[in-house]
Amino acid sequence: MNTIIQDEATPTSAGILPFTSSTPFTMGIELELQLVNRRNYNLASDAVDLLTWIAPRELQKQIKLEMTQGMIELNSDIHTRVDHLIEELKGLRAALNRGAQYLNIDVSGGGAHPFQHWNEQRITPSERFHHLHEKYGYLAKTFTVFGQHIHIGVPNGDDALYLTHAFSRFVPHFIALSAASPFYQGADTKFDSSRSNVVRAFPLSGTAPVHTRWSEFETYYDELLQMGIVGSMKDFYWDIRPKPEYGTVEIRVCDTPLTIEHAAHLGAYAQLLARWILTERPFVIRDDFYLLYQYNRFEASRFGLNGMLALHAETPSASTKLPIYEHLLQQLQLLQPYVQNEAEQLTLTRLRHVANERLSDAGWLRKVFAQRGSLNDMMRLSSELWMGQDPPPYFQ
Repeated sequence: MNTIIQDEATPTSAGILPFTSSTPFTMGIELELQLVNRRNYNLASDAVDLLTWIAPRELQKQIKLEMTQGMIELNSDIHTRVDHLIEELKGLRAALNRGAQYLNIDVSGGGAHPFQHWNEQRITPSERFHHLHEKYGYLAKTFTVFGQHIHIGVPNGDDALYLTHAFSRFVPHFIALSAASPFYQGADTKFDSSRSNVVRAFPLSGTAPVHTRWSEFETYYDELLQMGIVGSMKDFYWDIRPKPEYGTVEIRVCDTPLTIEHAAHLGAYAQLLARWILTERPFVIRDDFYLLYQYNRFEASRFGLNGMLALHAETPSASTKLPIYEHLLQQLQLLQPYVQNEAEQLTLTRLRHVANERLSDAGWLRKVFAQRGSLNDMMRLSSELWMGQDPPPYFQ
């Protein structure tokens, strides 16, 4: 995500993997988007052509090709306020919409296309993408799923590792709040986020090792580098990873939402969480820190906000489990003192409403499919939604 690099930053470590200091709690997001044709709303292999139609030309730096040609990635700039992020995303969306008109295609959010077939996808012409296709085989094409990545700025590598681990306790929140992939390969998966299962197939997916000092992480990274297992941080497909070249921590578990507004508010939620985490330091990072992680992740992917969260020992509660929406509501209350402006207050208000009503993009997609009886028509309405039509009522 080149646009989020802090231009004036200086390395804070001279080791094998220097961490570039950036302004704490700045945020930026990446959105992987679906390109669909207007005949039957299947994926369209037009990403390369679409990029050439993006105007003004300088915006092409923020709109990038992805693994397969039915995808395009939109990159925001660096922001401190969520309302400024929304305005920028509107401008980027308008540029994408104009380019799509020339090619007679539409653009949509959502975490997975509901009926595309992985074997029909075409790898984007790129040395890196072709290398990944050779390395991972069919997994490269099955990776035609669509996620939102959230970057949060941190001042140094030690803070980045603490935030990486601490964010993991809120992965169920991010999965449930963004869940937008209930259909896959033509079927209802019974998951709110089926995308989560596709990502887990990669050998370097999962969670970061339990290191708390950047010097320890550098040693770990250097060992893998010397063995030829990784060539850069890009080779880690962890749910959350530090990005030392950008000076950020990157959350990678979200489906791409159906609207840019919801995507922006997820970024603001991460920003508020980071303020709270690095101020309060509420967790002790130990070897057993990820003991319940896989269970909680599954519950969020499968059941969304209605999933059950297994509580860790440091959580003061009379119960060992709590519905994800209730845990989210408790956390939103803890974040109230960290709100700095009216835009962030709106983020908390919207997320409280979503949690209280157990609303989701996955639910919206299922409702539209039940009404229309057609995945094709569902995708048409989904693309209209992302391209600027009125958002679902719970995001207004």
